[in-house]
Amino acid sequence: MIKPIRATGLERLELQRLRDRVGRLFAALQEATEAENPLASGAWAPPVDLCETQEAIWVRVELPGVTSEQIRIGLCNTKLRIWGEKKRRAARRRIVSHLCSERSYGKFSRVVPLRWTISVRDATAELKNGILRIRLPKIEDRRGGEFSVTVEDANGE
Repeated sequence: MIKPIRATGLERLELQRLRDRVGRLFAALQEATEAENPLASGAWAPPVDLCETQEAIWVRVELPGVTSEQIRIGLCNTKLRIWGEKKRRAARRRIVSHLCSERSYGKFSRVVPLRWTISVRDATAELKNGILRIRLPKIEDRRGGEFSVTVEDANGE
């Protein structure tokens, strides 16, 4: 019979760290998969147009039959997330059964990665005729720019 070997001391700490790292990696992978494929989480993905002008990024999302109260928008420097739920209308009494239904209902979600430096505070959104228009104003990216720093003589000379 083989006797199980138990990790002790430093080995136990290393195994715990490895388990934690694998757990964080799995959580990040799952989050990335849901962001890349929102249909995997049971939601439908509305079509999106992404356009760029000199001063802003424009995002247009097709959401026919959805009211502004049913839409949520989350925005950070790296991504734009649009989600909500499109409710199915109550069936009319005259309709016995649907022969074909191609429209999507239920929860929807869409994540748009942002590679531009935008002003999160000045973003606006408008829903008109089933099209959600989001304006993300660009700001000048100061990363990589060169700044001059003056050097003072601490010797007092």
